Amino acid sequence: MVLRGIDMHAHFRTGERREQLGQTHVDAENMFKSGDLRQVDPVAFYRERDLMAVIFDVDAETASGERISNDEVIELVGRSEGSLIGFASVDPWKGRAAIRELERCVERGLRGLKVQPITQAFWLNDERFRPLWDACQSLGLPVLIHTGTTAIGAGSPGGRGLRLKYGQPVPAVDDLAADYPKLNLIAAHFAWPWHLDLLAVARHKGNVFIDLSGWSPKYFPPALVRQANSLLQDKVLFGSDFPLFNPDRWLEEFDRLDLKEEVRPKVMYENACRILGIDPNGFALSAAEAS
Repeated sequence: MVLRGIDMHAHFRTGERREQLGQTHVDAENMFKSGDLRQVDPVAFYRERDLMAVIFDVDAETASGERISNDEVIELVGRSEGSLIGFASVDPWKGRAAIRELERCVERGLRGLKVQPITQAFWLNDERFRPLWDACQSLGLPVLIHTGTTAIGAGSPGGRGLRLKYGQPVPAVDDLAADYPKLNLIAAHFAWPWHLDLLAVARHKGNVFIDLSGWSPKYFPPALVRQANSLLQDKVLFGSDFPLFNPDRWLEEFDRLDLKEEVRPKVMYENACRILGIDPNGFALSAAEAS
């Protein structure tokens, strides 16, 4: 099978979060208006589309009281026959217990870490969390970081108590990248409305990448498209935000985006393959390469 790309941003609700669909996520669904895919089997969904995906949950137990299950992600990945790549999620506030859980997940095949500073209510550059980043760098794990605003709680009174300050890429992502040069950081959602700050960080720090999830490509800021088409073409990644944002819609609009043909395979899979250590030869060639 020839693959089309790697979706670097797919959610999978596990544990108590699956049953306790809070109002914050209803807010997000109302914002995206992309169709409810929560009942769709991710394995079948991505396999039918000749795609791979990085999939994860978010452990924000300290802030939310809801427990997740990394084991459910492990099980899902195991039955996907290679179409899904699992990232662990741990609550940074759990300290050494978080690191032990991360190490256990790596032993069971998960290949990165997902954090959401807004819902987990923490600063990436807080000295208290350095042992977690030490562990990630030692284990060679990429870290997928929510940046920018969030659809969770969007439009509700007080944003359901969530604070957007934790989504700013400067100084948090920049500090983390400077302190951990061997740690690959993937800034999700291109940090809007602080996307110019993130573009600067990605240009300056070789270990910072950008995933394009959570946005309709037709609404990408012009500065982002210009950089993706030129200086940052090796740093941007396909991501949807499944199940809140339908990958079909993302791909359809991405096809209409004004990008150089040689850039498209980089965004769709080549850049992700480098980060994940995947051989890109099994992926589809761009039109320019095939001609």
